[in-house]
Amino acid sequence: MDDTVPSMVNLRRVPFLHLLLVCFALSLLVSCADSGAGSTATEKAAGAERVTKGAADNPNATDTRNLLESRESPYNNVYVYRTGTNLSMTFGYNQKIYTESVYNTLDERDLPVPYTRFMTAALLYPKKINSVLEIGSGGGRVAWYLHKFLPNTAITTVELDPTVVELAHKYFGIREEPNFHIVTRDGRLFLAGSKMKYDVILIDAYRGPFVPFHMLTKEFYKIVEQHLADGGVVAQNIEPATMLFDSDVNTLHEVFSQIEFYDASGSTTGGNVVMMAYNDQAHSVSELSGQAEKLQSTYKLRYDLGQMLAHRFGLKTVMVGQKTTFDVVDQSGKSTAGINENAKVLTDDFAPVESLKAIEKHNTKWTATSQ
Repeated sequence: MDDTVPSMVNLRRVPFLHLLLVCFALSLLVSCADSGAGSTATEKAAGAERVTKGAADNPNATDTRNLLESRESPYNNVYVYRTGTNLSMTFGYNQKIYTESVYNTLDERDLPVPYTRFMTAALLYPKKINSVLEIGSGGGRVAWYLHKFLPNTAITTVELDPTVVELAHKYFGIREEPNFHIVTRDGRLFLAGSKMKYDVILIDAYRGPFVPFHMLTKEFYKIVEQHLADGGVVAQNIEPATMLFDSDVNTLHEVFSQIEFYDASGSTTGGNVVMMAYNDQAHSVSELSGQAEKLQSTYKLRYDLGQMLAHRFGLKTVMVGQKTTFDVVDQSGKSTAGINENAKVLTDDFAPVESLKAIEKHNTKWTATSQ
């Protein structure tokens, strides 16, 4: 894994998205000088490193993919492509294609998409790792990676769309095994009907360009928090270009006292941010480094957790006038960007008794007019 860290510019009160754009520009300068040194064969194959979940594929790029199958479901238009040794699952919306999962058919333990590697940094935080829940399976690559390296950990992955589950079975190498279970249901409804608690909960519920609203609200995060074991952690994939990014941070902080960010863009590409949220004392760099060494020694993980720490940022409470807001801070505690203090905390747009009907509406398949 590339541990190059773009230089962080001290831009107090600048939105976090602007910070990432600065990092992206700086990393492009590095990549031009380096001419792609250090890329693995997998990273070079099919441009897999350039996948950003929640962002549309480049419509001007030459399409070298071979369409293997296309399906229409009640929720998505789903396409499976082959490019070289990689398979990709994509969702179509308004003539745009959004990549959901990439699978290296020669190596089931590979995670070709950078942000998926950083989702595994969640392993650094809990007191134990007996159970993991993933909400938003797609091709199931993160859950399967964890299953292969932590075979004694009970892993459940939940996916709304039965067609996506079917295609993941058919093309992406996942299957029911001891300690690996696949559930076809809306993630929020699954949690609401479950009494289980998990050491790690991974949330990656993008459907093309957006996350269903009922999985972004304070009420949803309260349900998530209620299903965390003592010392547990939530990891959520976020596309920082979305207008709801700052609201999502503010909403998450209503439920969790500690929030951290991992810049999952890689050294030469723009990309997603993985947020960690938990209710406990903040973890120090030295504490996480020690845990990384312990986990690497025990599980021999493909993607080194210790290297991921170089991409870690924290969240610090600050005062702006009479308002309490947050700054994104680097490992030294230096402010590098700000979260918009006026970004609204997101709450359910339905009464509890209407939850089933409202969630069904939020999950409705996209149309040209229902963005």
